[in-house]
Amino acid sequence: MRILLVLTCCFGLASFAGAAQQDDQNQNQGKKKGGGNAPAQEQAVTPQTGKKYKAGPGGGPHGQNFQQQSTVHYKGTGKNAKNWQGPVTGGTQTNVSGNASGNAATTKFNKGKFSSQTNVTGGAKFQKKHFNLQTNQVNTKYKTVNFNQSYKIAGAHNWKGSKYVVFQNYHPQWHDQWWWRSHHNHIVFIFGGWYFWDNYYWYPAWGYAPDSVYYYDGPIYASNPEEDPGQVVANVQSALQEQGYYQGEVDGVLGPQTRAALAEYQSAQGLEPTGAVDEPTLETLGMA
Repeated sequence: MRILLVLTCCFGLASFAGAAQQDDQNQNQGKKKGGGNAPAQEQAVTPQTGKKYKAGPGGGPHGQNFQQQSTVHYKGTGKNAKNWQGPVTGGTQTNVSGNASGNAATTKFNKGKFSSQTNVTGGAKFQKKHFNLQTNQVNTKYKTVNFNQSYKIAGAHNWKGSKYVVFQNYHPQWHDQWWWRSHHNHIVFIFGGWYFWDNYYWYPAWGYAPDSVYYYDGPIYASNPEEDPGQVVANVQSALQEQGYYQGEVDGVLGPQTRAALAEYQSAQGLEPTGAVDEPTLETLGMA
């Protein structure tokens, strides 16, 4: 009887202890589910690298301590530019260092031009005019050139095409008045110098008069001898002025400013930049 009583007491104590242990476990699990007072440190994982970064006040991977390690390209500009790794279409593509990428070509642009520079051959023609030029007087605005029997036009040997041969073969000639009159039918006096017409070009008649002055030593193209070199140059100046290449005075003198404007126009038209009044240029201007 005594033994039975002892066994009953031991069994009851064991059951009580097991129930208490189970209650403690349930309480601990309840604390974990309900959250405790100890703060947990948030971590964010970037999708690009998988690396963990400490979240800042902004939260997520873009908090204040977030740093992107790889070069990122953006589509668009400003703070709202979207992260974009592919080629940009219609937007500006830059990297985070601020270096722009692109393939823009460097071009020369003259703001004085009024329209696009296109070859006008077969298109609009410039109407020739007759200018009231004081051709019987010496023009003191320009520096004169001296006679040089060995003179060659610089760069002419590089000009390609049969219409530039006249410039490649040009060399000054010195003859007296009688010689010039006996060899050429068309000789005119322009701005202090005498010029002869031969095969569609006007040339300086060096030696025709000892005191003659010239501002340009070379051929000047003219479609017929009725157009003296002063009128030809004045019409060219007017045409170039109309297109914005020439800003000087229409005076009929082939001076440095006119030659520079001619070279620029010729380059824009795909012609040899002779800086001279040649046949291809007058054809392009519609004045040949």
